[in-house]
Amino acid sequence: MTTAPWRDPALPAAARVDDLLSRMTLEEKTAQLYGVWVGAETDGDGVAPHQHDMTADYDWDELVTRGLGQLTRSFGTAPVDPALGARALARAQRRIAAAGRFGIPAVAHEECLAGFTAWRATAYPVPLAWGAAFDPPLVEEMARHIGRDLRAVGVHQGLAPVLDVVRDPRWGRVEETIGEDPYLVGTVGTAYVRGLESAGIVATLKHFAGYASSVGARNLAPVRAGTREFADVTLPPFEMALREGGARSVMAAYTERDGVPASADPELLTRLLREEWGFTGTVVADYFGIGFLQTLHRVAGTPARAAHLALEAGIDVELPTVKYYGDVLIAAVRDGEVPEELIDRAARRVLLQKCELGLLDEDWRPETPERIDLDSAANRAVARRLAEQSVVLLDNPDGLLPLPPDTRIAVVGPRAADALAMLGCYSFPSHVLTHHPEAELGIEIPTLLESLRAELPDAKVTFAEGCPVSDPDTTGIEEAVARTAEADVCVAVLGDRAGLFGRGTSGEGCDVADLRLPGAQGELLDALVATGVPVVLVLLTGRPYALGRWHGRLGAVVQAFFPGEEGGPAVAGVLAGRVNPSGRLPVSVPRAPGGQPWTYLQPPLGLAGEVSNLDPTPLYPFGHGRSYTTFAWEDVDGPGTGLGTDGSYDLSLTVRNTGDRAGADVVQLYLHDPVADVTRPDVRLIGYQRLELPAGGSARVTFHFHTDLSAFTDRAGRRVVEPGDLELRLGTSSADVRHTTRLSLTGPVRVLGPDRRLCCETRVSASG
Repeated sequence: MTTAPWRDPALPAAARVDDLLSRMTLEEKTAQLYGVWVGAETDGDGVAPHQHDMTADYDWDELVTRGLGQLTRSFGTAPVDPALGARALARAQRRIAAAGRFGIPAVAHEECLAGFTAWRATAYPVPLAWGAAFDPPLVEEMARHIGRDLRAVGVHQGLAPVLDVVRDPRWGRVEETIGEDPYLVGTVGTAYVRGLESAGIVATLKHFAGYASSVGARNLAPVRAGTREFADVTLPPFEMALREGGARSVMAAYTERDGVPASADPELLTRLLREEWGFTGTVVADYFGIGFLQTLHRVAGTPARAAHLALEAGIDVELPTVKYYGDVLIAAVRDGEVPEELIDRAARRVLLQKCELGLLDEDWRPETPERIDLDSAANRAVARRLAEQSVVLLDNPDGLLPLPPDTRIAVVGPRAADALAMLGCYSFPSHVLTHHPEAELGIEIPTLLESLRAELPDAKVTFAEGCPVSDPDTTGIEEAVARTAEADVCVAVLGDRAGLFGRGTSGEGCDVADLRLPGAQGELLDALVATGVPVVLVLLTGRPYALGRWHGRLGAVVQAFFPGEEGGPAVAGVLAGRVNPSGRLPVSVPRAPGGQPWTYLQPPLGLAGEVSNLDPTPLYPFGHGRSYTTFAWEDVDGPGTGLGTDGSYDLSLTVRNTGDRAGADVVQLYLHDPVADVTRPDVRLIGYQRLELPAGGSARVTFHFHTDLSAFTDRAGRRVVEPGDLELRLGTSSADVRHTTRLSLTGPVRVLGPDRRLCCETRVSASG
């Protein structure tokens, strides 16, 4: 028996796929362009927008005779035992392979934003906490663990990371982002991609592009970002994750920019992504995004037209389930409305990726493991390290923290005794289990109250909830005040409840009008401060909240962004002193709840000045974070110099731990461009290095600055490096500058291409 060329692994993938496509009918090629969502609810509260009215009926047995492109969320739709789920997925794959003429299985995809979104899988800190850690290697290690778990159960593709840059912290999905700076988002997101891809999982970048720039911070609202904001803030993290991370898939955003929905934008999905950046992977629709071209954007009058627009723009795969790329599209091709060449183009990309994954090989067999542990000790250890590194000590003016081991502590607040206070909206318990109240949590998640009692066994710890998370009920405040009055210190644990589409205070579709603490939590904090007992404010949130009302009145302030299943011990470790806090803010903390949107990336007119009575200066700036030890920055390299517009400059300094305990410092390098062709942010991050140092220890850090890092989009739409003066600023935050080096660039304006340098290389060496 002769093996068909498309089955021959010795042939190039392109030759195999060309042979396969030549043998397939239109129906079989089109079948590779959609997924099927088994078990998705068609009524009630969903986990995707418009799930109830966009999910179509289909005959599974008939459908799979054509083949199938993707299987949607076999583990992320309902609580399924991991081993049983893996065997069920393997059975489904065998059925798909057996039903079609070519025996090709589907690509199985799952959400993995803060860990594999599956029952009994590790719930890691959310991406905003990754940003707070300023530690790409640790994020890469976490992603490698997530990828291995996905592979162990038969999953091929993960829908992460989110590379949207925060533009307005009122947006509900801030918790899913890495922060408000494109360089931080790009470097940390790229590390996640590397980790996931190293485990053999196709990483999917989302949401491409501009989703976080929606008007009024409303989910899916129009995007008003201008050309330069889009080019210099929105796009760089995606370019970095593709070029340096090797991501093999991109998800088109729901939103529209300047009247053109991303899902119908060939300029974005084809010219920029493929022709300029050289991307060769697959573009997938965000859930129901193709249908939204007809129902929400109203740029298509019929399902066939919506399918045509999306396919022509460059969307290869309809997710989560078949509706627009199925019989509707086939009929449109038969009627001459849609060129079959578009089907071939998308099917070729899908099949090339299946070839890379081994799904076209003759000896492919689905694995059926006997036992799977998705919450291993190794996973939890990584989750703990990342949680600990992400906790930000915002303030500790009188050294109230760490807490004494034998003190009287009143723990107060609606987030202190709730395990879900640690989790974001894409964790399985918050995302899915709320629809299955009969199911157990599946993983151990110590609360902060439990963790603090374990950290300080000799302390007398009392508890009062005080108020609910979001309800305006204040009846519990009296008891909270009474418990506080009996204590030496009050630990007020406030924050968010993650949810979806208005069912939480943070999460997808949970946007807010301003940045006041939810519900009656502000009134509770006022009452606690009024007792005169020192108050340590602990925030477990998915976004920053305005804290100016209490500035100077609190004993200490600790910020944790949904730190995951090990978040309770991590935060308690900071309060007790076992953990020396080292997190840095990935988003600014505002002083007042209004005056938004605001991020630190502001040109001169976006800063405080005489032209307005409103001062947008944050209470705590981007990059800010305190420690229980102290650091000295010494021996910064000499004065600046002149260099060409294609030159480079090494900037070095020694960081010394001058305290009496081990700790971590984060050295941040910012760029200030005094005069440019267009207005520029006053400062922007272009490099950073996290350093772990023992007491008395030191290390020397060198930043290799290349002039490509000063580039911006000029009036003509070109990315350029201009001659002129620059300042390199070393700081502990965007507002606390410790050293400035002035450079003078000489030579012609240099126009950059897609091969430009994206990262500032750093080198750490021992210091005498």
